Amino acid sequence: MRAYHFALIGLLATSGHCLAQPDWAAAEAPVLTQAIELTSRDMFVKAGEQYFSPDGKWMIFQGIPVPAAGENADANYSMYVAKFTFDADGNISGIETPIRVSNPGSANTCGWFHPTHKGEIMFGSTLAPPSTESGPGYQRLGGKYAWQFPHEMEVVTRKVAALGADTDSECKPLFRLPGYDAECSYSPDGRYVLYAHVDDEKSGELGRPDADLYVFDTQTSKQIPLVTAAGYDGGPFFSPDMSYICYRSDRLGDGNLQLFVAELDYGSGGEIKGIKREVQVTNNEHVNWAPYFHPSGQFMIYTTSELGHTNYEVFAIEFNPDKPMDELWKKRITFAEGFDGLPVFSRDGKWMIWCAQRGEVAAGEERPSSQVWATKFDAKALLKQVSHGSSY
Repeated sequence: MRAYHFALIGLLATSGHCLAQPDWAAAEAPVLTQAIELTSRDMFVKAGEQYFSPDGKWMIFQGIPVPAAGENADANYSMYVAKFTFDADGNISGIETPIRVSNPGSANTCGWFHPTHKGEIMFGSTLAPPSTESGPGYQRLGGKYAWQFPHEMEVVTRKVAALGADTDSECKPLFRLPGYDAECSYSPDGRYVLYAHVDDEKSGELGRPDADLYVFDTQTSKQIPLVTAAGYDGGPFFSPDMSYICYRSDRLGDGNLQLFVAELDYGSGGEIKGIKREVQVTNNEHVNWAPYFHPSGQFMIYTTSELGHTNYEVFAIEFNPDKPMDELWKKRITFAEGFDGLPVFSRDGKWMIWCAQRGEVAAGEERPSSQVWATKFDAKALLKQVSHGSSY
C-alpha cells in the first residue's frame, strides 16, 4: 500500500498563489478576471477535476500529494475536499487545508457534492488499491489516445462531518455492477445519478473499452440506460433545468472526442425513461471533452485540443439543440500556454474553477504542474463579445 503524507499537507500554507501574467490576463479579460491558483506544486504533484459545493463554499477535487523526501509519488489520485477562503469583497482568495476523503491506496476520480444532503459527497473509487497500476481516465499516449478503466471502480458515497454532515462515514458503493462505474454527477434535485459504465461484452466485440451512459434513480434503485452507442461515451452532466444532458463521445473510435447533448424523456410520473433524441455539438479533428452547462442554460464550456495537444484551451459554445451545428457560436475563453481544461461553474455562474498549467515551474521540471485555479466569470461580457462577432 502506498504511503500518504497528510501531516506534511496540513503544515502547508494554502492562501492561494496569484501570479501577474499580463499576457494571458489581458487576453482573458473581461470574461475572466482575478485568476488565482488554489492548489500548488508544494502541496500536490498535480491536482484537478474540481467541482463546487452547492453553497459555493467548498470544492471537491482529485490530487496526488507531494511525497516525503526519498519516497515516490502515488500512482493514483486521492480525493479531497477543501474550503474556500474569501477576501473582504467576497472574492475567492485561496483554500484552507485540504481534507482527504478517499481510502488509502485507492484510485479515485470524478468527485461531486450531493445537491440537497449537506455533507454528503460522491465519487468514483476502487476503495482499495487497484489490481493494476492503470489509473482511471483518458490519456494521450504518443500520437494515440487510450483510456484506463479499472474493473474495481465503483460509484461511492460518503458523509463528511467537516462539510456539515451529522457524522463521518466510510466510503460505500451507491450500487454494484460488474466492471468500471465512474464519471458520476447528480441531477440538480439529487434524485438521479449520471455515470459511465463499461460493458465488457461490447468492449470485447469492439476490441476496445466501450463505456455507456446510465442514470441511477435513487428513489426506485432502477438503472436506466441512456446512451449505448458503440464507442466511449462519458463525462455526463445534467442541464440546469434537467431537460438535457451533455457528454463527450469517441463515437468513431478515431482517438478524437466530440461533444453531444441528449434530450431526456420523462414519464407521466416525472421519472426518467431514456432519451428522446441525441444532438451532436462538435464534429472536427480535435479532442473536445469536459462539457459543462452554464447556469443560464445559454451555453456550455469545454476543453479542446483545437490549438494543439500541448496547449489545450477552454472554449464556450452555444447551447441550442434546434440550431444546425455549424451555426452555433463558439468562443475561446482561456489564453495561457499549456493545459487549461475541465472547467466548471459555481451555482450562480459567477465563478469558474478549472485545471491549468500556468503556475511556477518546480525545480527539475520542464513545465508548470497541473493545478486547480479559480477566476471570476462574466457571462454578460462573453455574450457581448459573441454578439459583436468575436470568436477567438
